[in-house]
Amino acid sequence: MTLTLNPRAEALVISGIRQFFNQLVDYPDAINLTIGQPDFPTPEAVKRAGMDAIAANKTSYSHNAGLIELRQEVASFFSDSYGLAYDPQTEIIITNGASEALDSVLRTIIEKGDEVIIPAPCYAGYVPLVELNGGKAVLLDISDTGLVPDPKRLEAAITDKTKAVLFNFPSNPTGVSLNKEETEALVKVLKEHEIFVIADEIYSENVFEGEHISFACYSEIKDRTFLVHGLSKSHSMTGWRMGFLLGPERYTKHILKVHMYNTVCASLPSQHAAIEALRNNRFVPDEMNAAYKMRRDYVYGKLVEMGFDVVKPTGAFYIFPSIEKFGMSSFDFATRLLKEGGVAAVPGSAFTEHGEGFLRISYAYAMPTLELAMERIANWLKTVQVTERG
Repeated sequence: MTLTLNPRAEALVISGIRQFFNQLVDYPDAINLTIGQPDFPTPEAVKRAGMDAIAANKTSYSHNAGLIELRQEVASFFSDSYGLAYDPQTEIIITNGASEALDSVLRTIIEKGDEVIIPAPCYAGYVPLVELNGGKAVLLDISDTGLVPDPKRLEAAITDKTKAVLFNFPSNPTGVSLNKEETEALVKVLKEHEIFVIADEIYSENVFEGEHISFACYSEIKDRTFLVHGLSKSHSMTGWRMGFLLGPERYTKHILKVHMYNTVCASLPSQHAAIEALRNNRFVPDEMNAAYKMRRDYVYGKLVEMGFDVVKPTGAFYIFPSIEKFGMSSFDFATRLLKEGGVAAVPGSAFTEHGEGFLRISYAYAMPTLELAMERIANWLKTVQVTERG
């Protein structure tokens, strides 16, 4: 008998980000603008809280949903920040990062053949998670609508097989946020259909202009909305794996079972660090955002100066210029930029086919690094233009 594997797992491929990132080994002098994580350290008080927890032997299991003290802090944060009311006893689950929160939701709601609509280009992990759980990802093209979902296209994409719509704003990879009018136009469509809304708002604390508008703020859809969040981006805690899932009790009680059998609970020292982050360090994102905004303005200005067509990002720490005019695929453009120009960025095709024709640049790097990177790109483009014309 031949041993077999789950064909869904066999069909998975390494993300385009990692396929490209692996090339960096051969170019040690290249400037790496591929990584999507803050370059700031975790705040000292938050680190101490984690270390104190370890020193005090707070290293056992917690309640499957997480420490009640942490769930109360999460509830307080979302109440204070967005006016959202969630019961810390029954409507909040502490997860191993936002990724596990998203996986637990999808594993709970998806049945074989269900469709999940995802605005694309999108984060590279979404489609594989949907497909691994037996669903079908339906990509909503936003590449030609200013990187913002068109409500009419959303309406047209909804079928009797649609189980959920998955939003990620501010967006990885585009850095685009939705304003109130754009969000309300989408909610107007969503409220007419009995489908779940999954709002991955992990970058909500990294908004530079205006205010973040959460899908969970709308009473018309709140009773079927799952809010995915965490501290990875807001407090530079990617490795601590601190995620939050907020949603209606009638659904979270089942998601909790999936979470329980998957991971039991989130890391206890990390939970104690998260309490400190939310209780006494809510100011941290503002400090980082001041630097991000300066970096964003610099990179955006330089890209425009070089002749790129680019939407100015309003959140996260990514910028997504079009490279279509250069007559190369995004993978070829990124590969040549690395090999010939000494700068590593991520080809847009890593974020589904609707990312083709774009390049993702992370500006979560110090200004001297960004300045040198922009200088290298500008110098390389001069040779590319000559080559392409010739």
